[in-house]
Amino acid sequence: MKIGIPRAFLYYRYKELWETFFHELGIDYVVSPETGPEIVRTGSLYAIDEACLSAKVYLGHVEWLIGKCDYILVPRIAGLGAGAVCSKFQAIYDVVANTFRERKIKLAGYNLAPGVKEGEMAAFIRLGQFCGRKKAGCVLAYMAAKQAEKQALWKELQEQESLLQRQGIKVLVVGHRYNVADKFIGEPVLQYLRELGVIPVPADIVPRKKAVLLSAEMSETLPWAFAKELVGSVVFYRERVDGLLILSTFPCGPDSLVNEMLLRRVKDKPVLNLVLDGHEAMAGIETRLESFFDIICMQKGETSVCL
Repeated sequence: MKIGIPRAFLYYRYKELWETFFHELGIDYVVSPETGPEIVRTGSLYAIDEACLSAKVYLGHVEWLIGKCDYILVPRIAGLGAGAVCSKFQAIYDVVANTFRERKIKLAGYNLAPGVKEGEMAAFIRLGQFCGRKKAGCVLAYMAAKQAEKQALWKELQEQESLLQRQGIKVLVVGHRYNVADKFIGEPVLQYLRELGVIPVPADIVPRKKAVLLSAEMSETLPWAFAKELVGSVVFYRERVDGLLILSTFPCGPDSLVNEMLLRRVKDKPVLNLVLDGHEAMAGIETRLESFFDIICMQKGETSVCL
């Protein structure tokens, strides 16, 4: 059996958990390649017009995996301990199954939802058993996968601290990892910031539980778990950065509300709200980034450094 893993959506959050779990069980897996124009084009053909760019990218990765594996991993996640998540994560299993029903694809997955008795470990045990492994082996594989996930997050936090200690203008990039880390969506933006001499600091690399608690300083009514982490990261990092770049994809409903809240409540730092739809020319994005950079320089009184 070979499992296909789309390199999109929650892959960037759970890659160590998923890959280590399958590795420990001796199950072969293949990960789709970095996002490119062809994957985006294909995903856009399959997606409905109202789908966000991130969802279109996901469908493109799923399509790439068809015929290259026996099952495609598509978890259904309705929420986490900190709250609900965007409905697309709850619906994506059904969306994929129906979008590609004529291709007769086979899906493997697991379900997570707040208030459901079956937790993450039980869900992964069921996934392992679905793949033909015994319960005891699934338990050990899950424990090893959780340890790998914990170590990976610790390493990311150490690298983040090294970034924050570097000399130079630092910008907190407030966006979901599946957007910020994607080679087609976020990487061109980060690369241009680096060319300007800016140090991009990913907001989603943060002590998650602490960020969720800190998010209440901005809003006590945020319903979405991932939004709480990002908003809390703004509180956590704001004194150590020079500006905020809010990066999201059109037309994300939760992000549209969270972004507006941040624009209204963050008054002590320059903020740029950058919404990408996959069609805007990079030249226009670069112009906005340059203007944002100039504003930061003027506020810091470091014009000579920025010219």
